[in-house]
Amino acid sequence: MKKGFFVVLASVLLSGLTAFAVVKTVKPEPSSELVKTQTAYDSNGEAVRTVNVSLSDYPDFTYAAENAIEAVVYVKVTVKTQQQYQMIDPFSFFFGYGGSEPQTRERIQKGSGSGVIIRSDGYIVTNNHVVQGATNIEVTLNNNKTYEAKVIGTDPATDVALIKVEAENLPVIQFADSDRLRLGEWVLAIGSPLGEELRSTITAGIVSAKGRSMPNEKGEYKIESFIQTDAAVNPGNSGGALVNKEGLLVGINTAIVSSNQSYIGYAFAIPSNIVRKVVNDLIDFGSVKRAKLGVSISTVDEQTAKDNKLQSLEGALILEVVKGSSADKAGVKEKDVLIGIDSTVIKSPSQLQEKVNNFSPGDKAVLKVVRNGKVLLLPVEFHGSAEENGTVADDGTVAFYGAQLKEVDNGVLIVSAGTGKMAQSGATDGFVIQYVNDQKVSKIKEIIDIAKNARRSIFIEGVTASGRPGYFGFGKD
Repeated sequence: MKKGFFVVLASVLLSGLTAFAVVKTVKPEPSSELVKTQTAYDSNGEAVRTVNVSLSDYPDFTYAAENAIEAVVYVKVTVKTQQQYQMIDPFSFFFGYGGSEPQTRERIQKGSGSGVIIRSDGYIVTNNHVVQGATNIEVTLNNNKTYEAKVIGTDPATDVALIKVEAENLPVIQFADSDRLRLGEWVLAIGSPLGEELRSTITAGIVSAKGRSMPNEKGEYKIESFIQTDAAVNPGNSGGALVNKEGLLVGINTAIVSSNQSYIGYAFAIPSNIVRKVVNDLIDFGSVKRAKLGVSISTVDEQTAKDNKLQSLEGALILEVVKGSSADKAGVKEKDVLIGIDSTVIKSPSQLQEKVNNFSPGDKAVLKVVRNGKVLLLPVEFHGSAEENGTVADDGTVAFYGAQLKEVDNGVLIVSAGTGKMAQSGATDGFVIQYVNDQKVSKIKEIIDIAKNARRSIFIEGVTASGRPGYFGFGKD
């Protein structure tokens, strides 16, 4: 009896040990993705913040918010302009003498926005529209310290501006790769919505869309491939940070689309990859060295997809190829569909703009195009921007704001209006320039010199190809 009891007891114990061993063996170890944590330490080496940044967990924004907020600043600008007015003399009507001389008075406008410290020695990125025309810029850090700032450079095409304060050891936000952003990914918007009273405000949302563009009512040249987010953004957020869950910079908040100029559910940010390229050029060269492909593009429609045996409506349809451009020399033709550059798949015209903007003049790549249903790989070397005035082309013409000029007997001929500022403001092929800013010109160098010395705008008068008087103008920036 006892023997049978011990046998049963031993069997039970053995079964229990076996079950325990099986459970320990087959139980999966927590993956590194599930237990991924990030910790911040104080100067004494003590942990002050630990957060789970696992993609599988509910979002915890404390680490990102508490670290990124220190590098987002409040930007206050002053714009002084001279305004002319004329006093009305009530006796001039009765006695017939002229009115008083025009008077000038100073008009002061105040504005504000946000900025992001990207280097510890005081370099701050913000929006061009925040600091445009500013005569004084004041930057306030999250710790309430205030500095005077100066403009290092601006790029209206991307609405990016770089300013600098004289300071050291400032907190910074590191750049992330915005190309790796995913739809639905959590992001934080940090800035000063509606002014100084709401400085250092943090809102959360998701990436609602990528590669967005917005209607450009002024007809200006813009590079737009915005990140769309539903994180609450208002006018004072312009120039502020859009960061991911790990507190890295994925974009610069720049615009809202709203009938009442306030947040109604979505906002837009410039991708960090575009921002990084622009600010590096501004620091290294003082201006943006922008590559140009030299094409006019549109979305792919169903007929184009059918003709080229495409499986989807993705890509960029080539409407026009500028003669002598990078695309022309690479062999790109009208009605081609560009579907890739190097290893990047091009799904839309805005994505093509963003990708080309990452290149510099002289860089080489491989274009992937579809022509009549066949895939072609075309090596390309990117040319510099046509806006680099004074560049002499192989045919002897000279670049001027996107157009190609040539001297003729009665002035300066626009051989090709191109696709830059000249064309956008009304220039056409065959137009002969005779006056620039009310000064008579007969040589290209005279035009370039007048443009360099112009403060704000360039006004051109002359004769159209049909022999009729014509004129057009545009801003320098």
